Amino acid sequence: MTEPKKHIHLAAHFPGVNNTTVWADPRSGSQIDFSSFEHLARTAERGTFDFFFLAEGLRLREHKGRIHDLDVVGRPESITLLNALAAVTDRLGLAATVNATFNEPYETARRFASLDHLSGGRAAWNVVTSPDAFTGENFRRGGYLDRGDRYSRAAEFVATARQLWDSWPPGGEPRPFAHHGRHFRVEGTFGVPRSPQGHPVVIQAGDSGEGREFAASCADVAFTRHGTLEAGRAFYADVKGRLAAYGREPGDLKIMPGVTFVLGDTAAEAQEKAAEIRHRQISPQNAILALEQVWGRDLSGYDPDGPLPDIDPDPESALAQGRVKIADPFATAAKWRALSEAKGLSIRQTVIENTGRQSFIGTPQTVAAELDAFVQGGAADGFILVPHLTPGGLDDFVDQVVPLLRERGAFRTEYGGSTLRSHLGLHTPA
Repeated sequence: MTEPKKHIHLAAHFPGVNNTTVWADPRSGSQIDFSSFEHLARTAERGTFDFFFLAEGLRLREHKGRIHDLDVVGRPESITLLNALAAVTDRLGLAATVNATFNEPYETARRFASLDHLSGGRAAWNVVTSPDAFTGENFRRGGYLDRGDRYSRAAEFVATARQLWDSWPPGGEPRPFAHHGRHFRVEGTFGVPRSPQGHPVVIQAGDSGEGREFAASCADVAFTRHGTLEAGRAFYADVKGRLAAYGREPGDLKIMPGVTFVLGDTAAEAQEKAAEIRHRQISPQNAILALEQVWGRDLSGYDPDGPLPDIDPDPESALAQGRVKIADPFATAAKWRALSEAKGLSIRQTVIENTGRQSFIGTPQTVAAELDAFVQGGAADGFILVPHLTPGGLDDFVDQVVPLLRERGAFRTEYGGSTLRSHLGLHTPA
């Protein structure tokens, strides 16, 4: 018996403050003006996407103690923005990233329940954690959690929020709640009546073992970074295989990698555009900054179009995001040197090769076919698309690729329900 064709889930990521967006492009708008968010959200809804996704930044990016200002700096708070977008969209899901390390369950549950009410059942919460004192310096208690504790706190955080939401039964009156756990002690009555979805959709972003277990135990959507078919299949099988231990079915968790795309009239044109975009994403200044983050040294005197430094990284340095060590700088420098020597690459070319993010490059027909192949081949349930232009970078995808996905029977032609849970095929909690 032939298996029914799987439908693709699609979401739109507002690129924000990173080098995915070519902010220097004259077509780029503002990262804080509401019209930018409105344009991208309306485009996603025109394309019948599942949801619109916002990241967050709890501290401005810094490099060597200075604000990183090579592209854009700062962005608005996510839930405030999504409440405004709820007023100019009708069906599109609205997903905000809110940190489970530097917030409290009661207030977070209250804000998401309010967004769910105001949007008619379209709220989603991307749960992230942070262990570092760098971000914690902006908060009263500072960075105080190790890696294991941050996930145990996040799991208890989500469970507590769901307890608060459930304290208002469907159609009923509020019941007192009491949660006494390792990280939280919360008692009283919850101030927001039960929202249309009961529980706003929970998204988890992270690829570590702890992150995978967290997704399997309590998330509705997993936001990943696996861009190849093989890596996607391995992640998909691993995480879906963990669900049974929590009494959950494979369909209870949707796996959606964040991907980029470049379209062209021919394959050659798309590849040429992709190369140009990568070149513009990594400016000479950004190339030197990336180099300094690996070497831990002042390399401002080096020519971005010249060879890599012949000196080793600073032994006291730590390859980091913010102040969080994420990799061995000596191993990374060795890998970069080997690639540079093998291909004869300059500093800027080496950074471009090592930080590539473009996932789907081709004609609208080939991109639609590849996206479909990922989903039918068990590598993903859908994708969170990250356009390289803000706010118009999704226009061509919706106009050219979405119709082809519909022709293939892989994507909806219209919304079948009004809530995000209905878009994703998730059950509504009793």
